Amino acid sequence: MARYRYPYQKIVDLKSSEKTQAEWMLAAAVGKLEQEERTLGQLQEELAAWLGRLQTEAESGASLAELQMMQSYVEYLNAAIRKQQENVQRAAAEKERCRAVLADRMVDEKVWLKAKEKAFQHFMRMQQRSEQNELDEIAAVRFVFTTN
Repeated sequence: MARYRYPYQKIVDLKSSEKTQAEWMLAAAVGKLEQEERTLGQLQEELAAWLGRLQTEAESGASLAELQMMQSYVEYLNAAIRKQQENVQRAAAEKERCRAVLADRMVDEKVWLKAKEKAFQHFMRMQQRSEQNELDEIAAVRFVFTTN
């Protein structure tokens, strides 16, 4: 029996490689998003702590200079939180972009794998037809020799 060799195997391999690369990119994007969300959470926790501290210091009669300094730091944290929220949004958008790329790559790979499978099925049908023709020819030759 002849060995099957798909003529477009390099394309199938390339599509598979592109899908794997897209999976890695998605994993990296998810990791980046999680890291950005952790950073945002830490900033929010720090802000809450400083707001509590500011409240405590204001109630205990701290100096105006101290309160102003603490208020400035709270404003800085608010700005940092806004910037970090933008970072989280960008990371989420990148994750979605990577997810879309992965979905596209998966469809591409599936199309090529399906084409390969169809080509293999065609090859197998042609092999079976060829083998059947050989068997029919052998049977016909035997019939001719046994009838004579």
